[in-house]
Amino acid sequence: MTRSIAHQTIAELGGPGSVLVRQRRDHAELDRLIQRLDGAQGTDQEEVLMRLDRLVFSHAFAEEAVLWPVVRRVLPDGEALTLRIEQEHQEVNELVSALEEGGLDDPGRPARLARLVEVLREDVRDEEDLLLPQLQEAVGVAELRSLGRRWALVSRIAPTRPHPTVSRRPPGNAASALPLSLLDRTRDLVDTLTRRAPARLAPVGRAVSAGLASVAGVVERVPLARRGDREPTSR
Repeated sequence: MTRSIAHQTIAELGGPGSVLVRQRRDHAELDRLIQRLDGAQGTDQEEVLMRLDRLVFSHAFAEEAVLWPVVRRVLPDGEALTLRIEQEHQEVNELVSALEEGGLDDPGRPARLARLVEVLREDVRDEEDLLLPQLQEAVGVAELRSLGRRWALVSRIAPTRPHPTVSRRPPGNAASALPLSLLDRTRDLVDTLTRRAPARLAPVGRAVSAGLASVAGVVERVPLARRGDREPTSR
């Protein structure tokens, strides 16, 4: 019987550099951000959501680019397991996109936020209790550490915003990663500066951010960026 990685020691998971430890650390940070999100309003809520987005989307991209191909190779039911989690990732992309489009005054915002938290918690449970323990049993500690190094590198250069039309699998995700990451991280900086700038400068910052979002939308729709997806996660 597999043991959830939530209940194992760092040594059991393969040491500090293991991908399992890195995954669990991100999940713990996600839980802290979700707790901060509860009760946050206005610009404070936007700030927490931006931090949550940066964590969630870079984390998911690293999983899909580094971990899931290995899971599909070494586990008999790897295809079904990764597709299930990719569907959760796709729903998170669509929920966050809707939150961005609707803004703070959207009457549907509370329901979308509640569903976002629900899906994120489901995703963590599926990974920690189901998929990652099976990966742990299928590969050795050396490979867990090697995967950890690759996962950490990819997550540092991954996109940080929702991109629902981009494929969740190669070659689409790999082809679109660099331009989307540059656009997302520039937009993150612009949005942060805009929230802290004098009110008279805010329209300029919002216009720059919207322009970057439009360029990202063009990149998302390049045919190569959409190749490799499965039907349940394609849009």
